[in-house]
Amino acid sequence: MTLHEQQRLLHIEYEHEKEEFRRETELFGIGRKVKRGECWFPVSIGRRYYNSLNRMVLDIYRTEDLDIEHTFEYGKQVAFFTEDGTGSLQYLPFTATVSYAEADRMVVTLANEEQAARLQTAQRLGVQLGFDETTYRLMFDALSRVIAAKNGRLAELRDLFHGTSHPASLASVTTPSIPWLNRSQQDAVGEVLRAKDVMVIHGPPGTGKTTTMVEAICEVLRREPQVMVCTQSNTAVDWISEQLSDRGVQVLRVGNPTRVTDKMLQNTYERRFEAHPDYEQLWAIRRTLRQLQSTARRSRTESHHQKVARLRERADALEACIHQSLFDSCRVVACTLAGSAQQVLTGWKCHTLFIDEAAQALEAACWIALQKCHRVVFAGDHCQLPPTIKSPEAMRGGLAVTLMERVVEKHPASVRMLTVQYRMNEALMRFSSDWFYGGQLVAADEVRHRNILDDLDTPLVWVEADTETPSHLADNTNEAKEPSGEEFVAGTYGRINKSEARLTVQTLLDLTARIGTRRLFEERTDIGIISPYRAQVQFLRRLIKGERALRPLRSAITVNTVDAFQGQERDVIIVSLVRANDKGEIGFLRDLRRMNVAITRARSKLIIIGHSPTLCRHRFYRELFKRCQVVQDGGWSHQAP
Repeated sequence: MTLHEQQRLLHIEYEHEKEEFRRETELFGIGRKVKRGECWFPVSIGRRYYNSLNRMVLDIYRTEDLDIEHTFEYGKQVAFFTEDGTGSLQYLPFTATVSYAEADRMVVTLANEEQAARLQTAQRLGVQLGFDETTYRLMFDALSRVIAAKNGRLAELRDLFHGTSHPASLASVTTPSIPWLNRSQQDAVGEVLRAKDVMVIHGPPGTGKTTTMVEAICEVLRREPQVMVCTQSNTAVDWISEQLSDRGVQVLRVGNPTRVTDKMLQNTYERRFEAHPDYEQLWAIRRTLRQLQSTARRSRTESHHQKVARLRERADALEACIHQSLFDSCRVVACTLAGSAQQVLTGWKCHTLFIDEAAQALEAACWIALQKCHRVVFAGDHCQLPPTIKSPEAMRGGLAVTLMERVVEKHPASVRMLTVQYRMNEALMRFSSDWFYGGQLVAADEVRHRNILDDLDTPLVWVEADTETPSHLADNTNEAKEPSGEEFVAGTYGRINKSEARLTVQTLLDLTARIGTRRLFEERTDIGIISPYRAQVQFLRRLIKGERALRPLRSAITVNTVDAFQGQERDVIIVSLVRANDKGEIGFLRDLRRMNVAITRARSKLIIIGHSPTLCRHRFYRELFKRCQVVQDGGWSHQAP
């Protein structure tokens, strides 16, 4: 696929998402938006003030539905509305950008004080996610620059990924000895040092990709003054920043963290800016400037204007000095791919760019950051979650094919796969290894026989979803017994299977009773319940919340979608597959990369709950079902399916 074709497909995705956002805004009521985590209503407004970067910000608090997980995070656009008491909404004629987002409080950046004042006086105010024009604009601009590049490093990288050029290596660099890494991890670090153009660290589940990447960054920093580390999401940036900071690496986090903790905040550009010795002087000058600018126009004299000009000049010089000091003192600049285009990074470049979770990033997003570097190291797993594409036409056209995948296919010599996994019991690992990784994964000795109960426990179980509702669970929810079967849910919630959800909860109850609450607490056992469908996740949460026997364990139980579990792990994972119909239709369960994520989150025990007559018409689920039967019978095959 050419870059021109990619531009066309990205435009199709843009128009599709924009139209979908417009339709949902018009059709969905406030209640549904709130339940989806995309809206807070009503909200209360806190103080307005200028932050350390001299931008007007406003504190916003939600006052209801506090138990619903929201999707507001740093960098997202938000729109404001008022509600007249009858459900009719009036949108305000401006938007804002999220600066911080906590569970029930967010800080938004506004264009001026007038907008903040209007929000402070508004009645029955709500806030919802807006359509993200900014990221699309950055991606379109990046693709245009890459296409137009005539020479220079950007053109060379373009020809490497889309032309006939081949990556080069530095033969004189030897692999460093890092005793705490295994052989495949050390080889990957060595290849990072030797790569002149591009290198891929392919990290299947549990193989220590982040550990390897941190060591590779540290080794590169022995040879280079600074590097840039980017990921698709703020959460992933936070994670890699924290790991590097724990190693004593000076990280400058451009943008604000998803988890607003002191540990994370101390790395941010804004907090470092505020802590600089010259900041107090700069703040005093800015305060004086604001006071002078608020003076009535008719009382402003020539000396007044001259004084304002001098103060602005001093403020600009101080700000530039602080900015330069922050970048001179850091070793790693960390941000999202879109965040690499922020104004504070204008003109800044480095030799090496690391892109983590690269298999989830659109190629156009990668080019935003690639404009700032000489070479790139991708880290991720193209056998797990792909980028999110909403337009079927763009998906069919290949927009989801990432730069990392291009390198894997076109330049396999530049790829190093990590082969020793430290997460799963070998029986849990084997199916994923055989199906997705050519049987190359090996379980580390310390986890090979990891079990939740004892050596006789079965680590991999398939529970057939064809039973009627357990009676006491039906009574708890005031609903009658139901046969198993899926139902379609309007909107983008997908499918729900209520009887399977109740069977899932019953399976959880049986397991926790068998292990014992005391033992679960003593051994700090954590449990994850995964479903591909949001409607099923929400129904499961409701069932678990109403189950008295599970109340003491709620903090140890996480219920979420497959996508939300990417990068996470739990001692026990229960997967509810939902689909159950006469036609054998499984919808987006055909996305096997998504299922690879679901079945590789468990450390000790994986329970799959599904309707085998529906699912086993597909070869993947048929082989998975067979593997579960083999394990339950006391062994498993090492042959790839």
